[in-house]
Amino acid sequence: MDSILFWNDVALEANRVSHTDGKKEQNGPTLSSRALAIVHLAMYDAYAGINGGLPAYLPGLPSGNGSPQAAVAAAAHATLSTLFPSQKAFFDTKLSEAGTILDPGHDFGIAVAQAILQDRAADPSDSDAGYVPSLARGRHRSDPDNPGQPFNAPFYGPRSKGFAITVRHELDDPPFDSPEYLNALREVRGRGIAPELMGTLPNNISARTIDQTLIGIFWGYDGASGLGTPPRLYNQIVRRLAIAKNNTEAQNARLFALVNAAMGDAGILAWQQKYRYNLWRPVLGVREHDQSMGLAGEADNNISDNTDTGWLPLGAPKTNSVGEKNFTPPFPAYPSGHATFGAAAFHITRLFYGIPCGDRGSDNLFDGLDFVSDEFNGVNVDNKGTIRPRHVRNFPGGLWQMIEENGRSRVYLGVHWVFDAFAVGPLGGLDLSRNIGGVPLGLNIAEDIFNTSNGGIQKSTVMPL
Repeated sequence: MDSILFWNDVALEANRVSHTDGKKEQNGPTLSSRALAIVHLAMYDAYAGINGGLPAYLPGLPSGNGSPQAAVAAAAHATLSTLFPSQKAFFDTKLSEAGTILDPGHDFGIAVAQAILQDRAADPSDSDAGYVPSLARGRHRSDPDNPGQPFNAPFYGPRSKGFAITVRHELDDPPFDSPEYLNALREVRGRGIAPELMGTLPNNISARTIDQTLIGIFWGYDGASGLGTPPRLYNQIVRRLAIAKNNTEAQNARLFALVNAAMGDAGILAWQQKYRYNLWRPVLGVREHDQSMGLAGEADNNISDNTDTGWLPLGAPKTNSVGEKNFTPPFPAYPSGHATFGAAAFHITRLFYGIPCGDRGSDNLFDGLDFVSDEFNGVNVDNKGTIRPRHVRNFPGGLWQMIEENGRSRVYLGVHWVFDAFAVGPLGGLDLSRNIGGVPLGLNIAEDIFNTSNGGIQKSTVMPL
């Protein structure tokens, strides 16, 4: 048994259950990425401390005795039980299945878990207590179709230290009230609109296609019941690749530590940038585009044609929650968390498998494999109670194709502007010469971590602001 894959599966199940059982343990993008980073870094150090072939993440940890599998099991069990206490009975069952509790490595794994948890003990919560939203035009407010939304994790980014980054990567300003912004507005107005409103689109606005609708939902995982969050989805994909590549246990220890530390740092830096720029989502941007609209509107009866006061998005899918509305996520648009998490996870995987830094184009790492998203697995239902069909999707462009498709998918749900993921070139492709959007941010995080990993994974020295 590969202990890393075994406990990775347990951790992903914990994420899924935590968004299903109503306990609200490690919910949302920031806390779920943090939790998965903690668990996988503990597993890595437990394995490295006994195996001896990998440098430790936490400095000063002693070497352990016993089997690395026992150490990994104990480290995973202890961190998961602390992070998801309501699921401890499930974790106990899995520890019993592993059959390693009497091995001397067990005590070492517990010690590693305690050290990792202590190292992250001062991390902030995702509370919005004390946060005051701006009423200015262009600034994020609650989804008008889901009034009363909170503001997720406004202080989490700047008050968190890094997991493995060496610097706090930042982005350039998003385009706003510019020709580029208007192009993005017209795109999301057509491609992100609610299905029942498609007949209201003017003739010069292109509507979303069937394939675009599928892509938008395929990459969803918006904290839905039975699915969890995007970091679970990206782990599922990396897991599929790792199994196909016949990774050794040591390779998996390092790969999943790199991937989840990169997403832990993506959650920190993306949310820092989100509340720095505080850009509104399309549901406000389309409805309140005219200067006369909104809480800070100025009198004007000549309404812009780019305004649609009744516009609503297809929305982040409320999978398995019959009767509930799709929604716009409760945090600012720029940059896209999906785009940042996906680029960080997939690009650091590309680097792990030998794609050179700076090679930002199609690869064949996933060619020949396919993937079934839990959003389209033939079991889960939409918010009307209808089972979505099972859809098998392939990616001949490899992980790079996934990076781009994952980023664009959010436009097709109507919850993001395209530049939240990346700038667009004259022919409609990615323009990565500009430091705009979650994809460049995720790529920079991945290359930073991998280039300083020293054959393992190196602890960050980046402190809270």
